Amino acid sequence: MSLAGRLEDLALSDIFQILSIGKKTGTFIVNGTKGTAMIVFKNGMVVRAETNDLAGDLGVNLVEAGLVKESILAMAAEVKKKLPSKSIAEILHELGSVSVEALDKAARKRIEKVMFRLLMWEDGDFQFELDDLDLEGKTNLKDAGWELSKGVSPEYLLMEGARVQDEATQMTFVSTTDFNDKEAEEAGGWEDDWGDEPPAERKDISALKALTQELRFPNSTSEITLLILRLASDIFHRGVLFMVGRDEIVGLGQFGLEIEQADERVRETVITIEKSPFLKRIITEQIPYKGGVEKDEITGKMMEVFGGAWPKEAGIFPVVAEGKAVALLYCDNLPSGDEVSETEGLEIFISHAGLALEKSLLQRRLQEMETRQGTDEPR
Repeated sequence: MSLAGRLEDLALSDIFQILSIGKKTGTFIVNGTKGTAMIVFKNGMVVRAETNDLAGDLGVNLVEAGLVKESILAMAAEVKKKLPSKSIAEILHELGSVSVEALDKAARKRIEKVMFRLLMWEDGDFQFELDDLDLEGKTNLKDAGWELSKGVSPEYLLMEGARVQDEATQMTFVSTTDFNDKEAEEAGGWEDDWGDEPPAERKDISALKALTQELRFPNSTSEITLLILRLASDIFHRGVLFMVGRDEIVGLGQFGLEIEQADERVRETVITIEKSPFLKRIITEQIPYKGGVEKDEITGKMMEVFGGAWPKEAGIFPVVAEGKAVALLYCDNLPSGDEVSETEGLEIFISHAGLALEKSLLQRRLQEMETRQGTDEPR
């Protein structure tokens, strides 16, 4: 399978979800006005990433982190001139200058930075070549970085990249707001009026404010589901999003599960609704639930997949679109066992997410109708 197109036409979140769910192996390359980026997938997980839109390379990152001396990096650069197919990281490892563990840690950070850069690109031609991991001569990148021994979930990278974007936007707003100390003193504030600190804003409400704007103009249904997981991860320690069908619910994505190959195990989870009166009631009534999880065959299977002890309480939230539950979000606070905090902000967001899904589905149907009409017109 070869996948090619433009970032203007197909959202990065859609592309990555296709590759992740399909457990694809291959090389994804983007060429845009900001540069070139390369991401390598193995079984749907990201194992390597690089871009010339970032200053320096992984070798420079290792020096900056104090893991490698500049003289050793210079030596590795000389070796690379004779062995251009090898990356600087591979040469440093073969020279015995840095361990696999240190390289994995540095490469993972590098992958996150590459993803953050790529999310800011507004244009670019992309191509994904299935089962083709030969990187030589395919890009103008000077170095291919280091391949992780254990890949990173694309969903996690998308959520983390979007979170960093949110924080950067908020910092930019604060730094560009012209409101000095004197103006603040003249304007007064909560402290002046009440002689006390203002109450801390609830986590679900502050996170809701940051994400609501993104939900107004989502690029795809997959982006909507990622936004749900992002907001939930600010409130709960772990969670799983299921897609709801007529008779079954199927794992779609997760955050916080401390198990091996968490994304793969979640996507392999298929649950028969009829076998769990507890879950069926929540899906049928379409009302958010907070409290203890009733034990039955299905919830027992869920806890086995999620790992850890039985939670003291959980939050379960149906995502409703077109009058029916189309997704189900399960969250709890294991392993800490903290009590479930206020979730009104999350519930409001999920309600808006359902409306956004309806809009997305309607737009898709209209596009399909226009396509069919264009095909049926006489020539």
